[in-house]
Amino acid sequence: MKRLVVLLLCGLGVCPIAGCPPRIDDLPAVEVIVDGGGQFPENLAGVWKADSGGWEIVVEPNGTISSAVVSLGRVRLKPGRKTVVPMKMGGKGVFRAGRWAVYYSHERRELTVEITIESFRVELGESVVKGRTMDLFTGTISPDGRSWWASRFSFPQYVADTKKYRDHKLVVDPNETPPEELLFQKAPVPGRSDSGDSS
Repeated sequence: MKRLVVLLLCGLGVCPIAGCPPRIDDLPAVEVIVDGGGQFPENLAGVWKADSGGWEIVVEPNGTISSAVVSLGRVRLKPGRKTVVPMKMGGKGVFRAGRWAVYYSHERRELTVEITIESFRVELGESVVKGRTMDLFTGTISPDGRSWWASRFSFPQYVADTKKYRDHKLVVDPNETPPEELLFQKAPVPGRSDSGDSS
């Protein structure tokens, strides 16, 4: 748990080890941390798809995430970017992704990914749902580097605006909600070799 706290702080640009943090605008869209130094395993690059929830995470050879499909609306987002998509009932969804983080431990073959949506606003007919959310995935990579058993911890802050309820906060206590267990399977990046152990 201590490692997760450090990862979260570093993902926000407030790493306690580094002293005074740089300005957020100067930081990369994805922070990659490898426990004990060294390189992120290139063979973990690929499209990681979860067995439920619609999650899809595209990992590059250097460990950064180029895009992700999130369960909220099944929308593909890019870190640090704004995405606008049409909605089925005639409105639109506006999603602004924050900075994301990747943490990998060679010793434990443990991968942790933080995906933050700084703000979103989804129009559903005459109703609006808005807010922000952060999802944290952590778990072990299989020895062949093709499967990732991850626990998903979600920290949502939602507000609903309807005819009946104006700016109604939808309270979700992450402490009372057990983590969701997901199995991610990796498809290789086209044009790249995908063999080898991940340790």
